[in-house]
Amino acid sequence: MRNISEVIVESKYLTALTGAGFSAESGIPTFRDEDGLWEKYRAEDLATPEAFWRDPELVWRWYAWRMEKVFSAEPNEAHRSFAELEKMGILKTVITQNVDDLHERAGNKNIIHLHGRLKILMCTKCGKEFEINSPPKIPPLPRCECDGLLRPGVVWFGEPLPEKDLRKAQEEALKSDVMIVAGTSAIVQPAGSLPLIVKREGGLIIEINPKETAISHIADFKIRMSAVEAMRKIMEEICKLLNEEKS
Repeated sequence: MRNISEVIVESKYLTALTGAGFSAESGIPTFRDEDGLWEKYRAEDLATPEAFWRDPELVWRWYAWRMEKVFSAEPNEAHRSFAELEKMGILKTVITQNVDDLHERAGNKNIIHLHGRLKILMCTKCGKEFEINSPPKIPPLPRCECDGLLRPGVVWFGEPLPEKDLRKAQEEALKSDVMIVAGTSAIVQPAGSLPLIVKREGGLIIEINPKETAISHIADFKIRMSAVEAMRKIMEEICKLLNEEKS
């Protein structure tokens, strides 16, 4: 942990890539673990454009349930640690695959949401976006002022990532001399390719995940802990380092 903390403190441009595991300790179910959401529901039934148009009420009931979970959750210690690193000027950007707003609520300002946000609803007719703080009551199905059907503002399976956000994330990866990859299996693309960009450009990868992942073989440091446990230990070491520098 001492070596990892030194790498973080001495980094010139530190970024982070987070996935569902990062928010799991806030009580938000993950998608690919043994007790994850996709173990109970088929993705093709709930998270594709085809599923939405086939049965919008089913999809909306499930997303309203997800929204209730997310909106009532609180940032965990790992979220707060990232916010503290940003305040210290060490962490430059958080790139997240998560559709929750826990990074924001913890205090991070520089965040790129690759897969959209649950707080946003989009009109399928006119494209207008609305920000919400509580899930819509289903039924009836939520509609726009133009009477178009609203959908969750997330990226579904089979849909491309927002080009602007993906390009920005790739630019951040190119600038990174160190990237923390936490709570993600790194299976879903193109998000999973971002650590590869960092590695290709000569940067270091710090992986935080209890399990082996698709990018474990390129990680320079592997922390087999939960995000909360790992970040608690890292922040303790960083505080010691900074205190030693002052003295």
